[in-house]
Amino acid sequence: MEKRLRLAPSPTGLFHIGTARTALFNWLYAQKISGKFLIRIEDTDFLRSKSEYTKNILEGLKWLGLKWDEEPIKQSERTSIHKKYIKELLESGAAYRCFTTEDEIYELREEQKKKGLPPKHDNRHRNLSTKEIEAFISQGRTSVIRFKIDEKIQISWADQIRGEIKWQGKDLGGDLVLSRRATGYEIGDPLYNLAVVVDDNYMNITHVVRGEDHISNTAKQILIYEALDFKLPNFSHTPLILNSEGKKLSKRDCVTSIDEFRNMGYLPEALANYMAFLGWSPKSAESEILSLDEISEIFDLSDINKAGAKFSWEKLNWINSQYIKNMESIKLVKIIWRYWDDMGWEPPSQEWAIKLAILLRDSMTLLKDAIDQSKPFFLLPPIQKEGQDFLNNKDSKESLKLILNYLIEQKTVKLDKEKAKEIINEISKMHNFKKGILMKSLRVAFFGCLSGPDLMQSWELFSESKSDISRIQRCLVID
Repeated sequence: MEKRLRLAPSPTGLFHIGTARTALFNWLYAQKISGKFLIRIEDTDFLRSKSEYTKNILEGLKWLGLKWDEEPIKQSERTSIHKKYIKELLESGAAYRCFTTEDEIYELREEQKKKGLPPKHDNRHRNLSTKEIEAFISQGRTSVIRFKIDEKIQISWADQIRGEIKWQGKDLGGDLVLSRRATGYEIGDPLYNLAVVVDDNYMNITHVVRGEDHISNTAKQILIYEALDFKLPNFSHTPLILNSEGKKLSKRDCVTSIDEFRNMGYLPEALANYMAFLGWSPKSAESEILSLDEISEIFDLSDINKAGAKFSWEKLNWINSQYIKNMESIKLVKIIWRYWDDMGWEPPSQEWAIKLAILLRDSMTLLKDAIDQSKPFFLLPPIQKEGQDFLNNKDSKESLKLILNYLIEQKTVKLDKEKAKEIINEISKMHNFKKGILMKSLRVAFFGCLSGPDLMQSWELFSESKSDISRIQRCLVID
């Protein structure tokens, strides 16, 4: 039998890291068991669902490299089918019309609060007669459809992550609402728990992998599966992603949407790699830097932890930096060239751009770091106080004069890093100058401070862009 897994996001907001990790776990397990990864857009919340959110979710999945195997399904297009199954449950006696008003429900909740009881419907209309139903309808009352839940029943299943889970019928909050309010004998818009069961059955879903916040829903849905005589899938409930305080990661923690991670300069491969280890502890992994294909080979749902997974910026940044360091220079240049374009910076040549990317990549954590780290190579940086203090030393300016004279006398316009080293060594020997003074003075001329990337490689780039001499000259006219 073909193994089939799905992601079923609601398009009521931007693609969230929690949903992204759920998608990743589904995709990885589908790859591991040679199954299919499918998408169902659960857009039945008509007020909050938006097409731009659907687009954002699908684009986010593509960016992460999580390709689906069949055309996505929209739940809203299957409403008539959902209603058909609700009608079937009504006719079989597994469901009934409930005319409890909003005011009556509020009064019930207030009474339960006073007694210290959990909110729970009292199922007061479960056994209405035909005459009572007709009377309510004639009064203009609207009704929801409720699914009968036996309070004495125990629901259990073998969860692939958590082992056996048991749930008591009395703890499910009373009979379950299947559809929104409607007039007369109409059936209102179907709600989540009914639609999920019907659509998972229609899509032949064999494995449902979702967050632990769905555990109580699973208990309710199993009862609906059984009432409709549908085959149960295998259920797995992943741990939540927690913030540094051990609470569920939320928008209050600033960055949660995949778009935000992307805009900050994280690579999709790095973010996917990090998310895989966010709650998953493989029995055999020689490295934490693994491609999705490599992860899928060793991935197993049983290796996912039950406890919540704490989000770590430090770990994510480290993984991202490793991907940048190991990226092919041509690929890296194509990415950071877009940042240069946005800043209006034009590299003098493709070769020069590649050299700059190679120079910077070991010190980059995020792709956006390329902006600040590239800036001194495109724009003349101001001389900072530490640089100015160093230039005030007589030997500093003298060393720059020696370098400038050498370049002019030798007519050295373009040089490579090896030639740059030779110049420093030669001047040091000829004029008995310490290399440290020569190099620090040159660093101030190039970067306006005493820190920066490899000096000799930088000099090669400044030489190619024909800006090394002018940068030295400006330091000699500063008092």
